[in-house]
Amino acid sequence: MPTLSAEHIDMLRQSVRGKVILPADPGYDTARTVWNATVDRRPAVIVQCTGTADVMQAVNFARDRGLVLAVRGGGHNIAGSAICNDGLVIDLSNLRSVHIDPRDRVAWVSPGATLADFDHEAQACGLATPLGINSTTGVAGLTLGGGFGWLTRRYGMTVDNLLGCEVVTADGRRLWASEREEPDLFWALRGGGGNFGVVTLFEFRLHPVGPLVTAGLLVFPAVEGKSVLKQYRTFVDSAMSEDLNVWVVLRKAPPLPFLPSSAHGTDVVVLAVFYDGDPARADKAIDPLRAFGQTIGEHVGPVPYTAWQQAFDPLLGPGARNYWKSHNFARLDDAAIDAMTDYALRLPSPLSDIFVGQVGGVANRVAPDVTAYANRDARYVLNVHARWERADEDAACIAWARDFFRATEPYATGSVYVNFLTDDEVARVGAAYGPNYDRLARIKRTYDPHNLFRTNQNIAPAP
Repeated sequence: MPTLSAEHIDMLRQSVRGKVILPADPGYDTARTVWNATVDRRPAVIVQCTGTADVMQAVNFARDRGLVLAVRGGGHNIAGSAICNDGLVIDLSNLRSVHIDPRDRVAWVSPGATLADFDHEAQACGLATPLGINSTTGVAGLTLGGGFGWLTRRYGMTVDNLLGCEVVTADGRRLWASEREEPDLFWALRGGGGNFGVVTLFEFRLHPVGPLVTAGLLVFPAVEGKSVLKQYRTFVDSAMSEDLNVWVVLRKAPPLPFLPSSAHGTDVVVLAVFYDGDPARADKAIDPLRAFGQTIGEHVGPVPYTAWQQAFDPLLGPGARNYWKSHNFARLDDAAIDAMTDYALRLPSPLSDIFVGQVGGVANRVAPDVTAYANRDARYVLNVHARWERADEDAACIAWARDFFRATEPYATGSVYVNFLTDDEVARVGAAYGPNYDRLARIKRTYDPHNLFRTNQNIAPAP
């Protein structure tokens, strides 16, 4: 491990406006703590950047001294790649600016912004872009991995709405990447993760959304799970409106006010419904879902888009221990449905769940080589979400997730959403990038030939 002298640290402090934090400094433990409590790493130095110039200085400092370099955005990457042992962390979490141009429907977003920051500004103008389902997610990490959310069926993946990026590359240069400038780099940034540099500004295309949408939950007892999922599959395979998106959650029922108290803590299958079309047509679009079985509770109606984006926040708060496994599916076979409903009855903790996110629509009509995100055949993204509170539960919770992953693997496409990979899945990195991996490796060789940006789902530079 390279040794940092007091002189080195003084040089770093003089070169940046932001705070430089060392292990002996007050606030170090807070600065190194990430969302997933299973991640406990101790960097040698953390630079809390105030702007792009700080990022350039920090990149140069880490490269010139042979330090491992990690980049922290504003959210909660499951693998904990935002933090490293013994190296330098570029912390962007204070850079949360969002600027909206309502006339041209464009947003400029800083890399520490969360979805809540973005939605707050964009919804003031009645605008949005596809960006996840949880307001505490970081815009940067979600975007660089591909990004999808409630609006994806109608407007595509997050990267399909990315217009340009300001990037600090491994040699410390500040570049603008777009279709016209540095087009190979721009292509790679749209799904290639944090492999190619530090993005310090994102430019997005916006769409008219809200301020009210029709959204909510239909809750069915677990005993009806297989029937509900098979009907859901048939419904999705029909001419389903792209204004409608329906996700499935299998979990223990939380104490929601619209559920009877007798249902709290019981096994349930939940349809999370989002509709952004003509409000007069909302019931017609959603009513078929209500006929899937006898619900034990329902809460669906007009809701502010910003509120719906926050609806799942309580399920993903900081401080818990987390382990995820993920598959992409082109369809939901009966055997896959059987495994989902079976394992949902054996959740290892009350905080664990199984998510089936619907993609499809516009996202599936983009050719796999248009962006680095290649998994355009995925109609569903399965997230096996083990979540618990105590370290002595680690083995049981991780084993459950891995067992379920293996049980459903034969029915999946073989690809995976890169943002759902944990740090023990190096062997699946190729599956995340698919047929685009070789081109990504060549671009990596151009912009980061020595693999400075490697604390991620890493793409090695081509020989």
